[in-house]
Amino acid sequence: MQFEELVDYIQPTEFIVKSTEYRDNYKIPVLTAGKSFIKGYTNEQEGIFKKLPAIIFDDFTTASRFVNFPFKVKSSAMKILVPSCDLINLKYVFYGMQITDVRSDTHKRYWISDFAKRYIPLPPLNEQNRITDTIEELFSELDNGVANLKLAQNQLKVYRQALLKNAFEGKLTEQWRKENNPESAEKLLERIKEERQKRYEQELKDWKAGVKAWEKEGKIGRKPGKPKAPIKYKPVSESETIGLPEEIEGWSYCRIGEISEMTSGYAFKSKDFKKEGEFRVIRMGNLYENRLDMSRSPAYLTKSTSIDLVDKYSANENDILLTLTGTKYKRDYGYAVKIPKGERNLLVNQRILSLKPLINNDFLLYLLRDNSFRDQFFSFETGGVNQGNVSSVSVGTIVTLIPSLTEQEEIVNTFESQFSIIDNLEKAIESGLQKSEALRQSILKKAFEGKLVPQDPNDEPASELLKRIQAEKKKYLEEQKQQKKRKPKNTKKMSKELSIEEVLKTSDKPMLAKEVWQKSKHKENIEDFYKELKDIQSKIKEVKKGTESLLSLAK
Repeated sequence: MQFEELVDYIQPTEFIVKSTEYRDNYKIPVLTAGKSFIKGYTNEQEGIFKKLPAIIFDDFTTASRFVNFPFKVKSSAMKILVPSCDLINLKYVFYGMQITDVRSDTHKRYWISDFAKRYIPLPPLNEQNRITDTIEELFSELDNGVANLKLAQNQLKVYRQALLKNAFEGKLTEQWRKENNPESAEKLLERIKEERQKRYEQELKDWKAGVKAWEKEGKIGRKPGKPKAPIKYKPVSESETIGLPEEIEGWSYCRIGEISEMTSGYAFKSKDFKKEGEFRVIRMGNLYENRLDMSRSPAYLTKSTSIDLVDKYSANENDILLTLTGTKYKRDYGYAVKIPKGERNLLVNQRILSLKPLINNDFLLYLLRDNSFRDQFFSFETGGVNQGNVSSVSVGTIVTLIPSLTEQEEIVNTFESQFSIIDNLEKAIESGLQKSEALRQSILKKAFEGKLVPQDPNDEPASELLKRIQAEKKKYLEEQKQQKKRKPKNTKKMSKELSIEEVLKTSDKPMLAKEVWQKSKHKENIEDFYKELKDIQSKIKEVKKGTESLLSLAK
């Protein structure tokens, strides 16, 4: 049978939450069919959906959720599905929806146009019940296994951070220091400072020679740019070390800008990006969760790119990249990755910071992944309501504690041996999670092929069930028809049903799309509303106001 023969859809309009000021102590959940499912809890007492059980169906993504508790919804971008009669096991229908493959890569509403017309095999009602009971039993076992895998996954993350914490507090190499007596980090920092100053003086000397040559040749072309002097950071004060690991003998406090050369990315123009070219551009989307994925939306610039830009904003193997923009308060950026061997002339786009380490590369990489650094990093967060930013200047001032180069190498060697074990365990867990999802789909596939439970010859034939469902639906429709006939006729003159254009003409100001819909002739059918809106889109001006749309007639 088609899905639309087994379930009726209800438009969610009257159940949409009015205020999104959710609180955990409120009672009524606000739902979405997506991954988050429960967006929050409201105290609104009107417009609560109580005809249970039900399925909420995202009309744009085709995601769905089975619900057996009262709820409100976040938006109108869904359908609420209920059984068309009492002879239908709604959970059986829901499981059938999970293996119904519908492409949802275009921005349109799918229930009426596509999904509802798909077919689902209909066994006898008793068999439906046996199927859903067996699925739930098997899924319960799977869920327990997945929960254990995710627990182990989280424990590995905790262990990884604990290892970093112990290392950067000096505990990991405490015995090693006693046995090896390394030089102090203070000498290392002094040496780095001297080498940077010498390099700058040489660059300055070369620049002066370049300017003379440019003047001698008649000042043709651009004048050579003057090199920038190394930033002189103020000494680390005692107040800045509060909350940081206590200073260890032989270790020294310093700032990130003192142990790396930092360059902020450049705002390359996206219109210049090509699918192929000489220089690959690293963008924010290529860095996530401490990973560098160059296959995500690759972008290139051609040989014609300014050589000055290439010189200034290129990153090469062993350089470290740090993302500077993300969602405010969610700590979903500040990810650090090292450019792998063999990569050269990668151009760094805006809101990414490139760091060339002046200490052990991997030690700096792990240091940037430690919670001590990340806590300081996010203390500098600025930005608007949604977007968070941390400036490269702020990164340069972040305080850290470092040991000598030889101790850095010892720490990195320990990390690599331990992290190799952790990485292998994480891969095994991820493989287990993928297999459990594949097994879940396999169970559903068998269920709807009639292979999951034995068939009982004593069950009422599906053909008889179908007849009863059709009879129930017919009876229901007749009752609805009779109820309409019994309604007293409205003797008042009905108000004219208005088109979208006519509704907008009644207002001098832009109107909320929801308000236009409610005042139009389509208030009972949002599908027709969107159809008319599409037909007259050239006459309409739409302005976004947060999550709402304001509509007005184009002038």
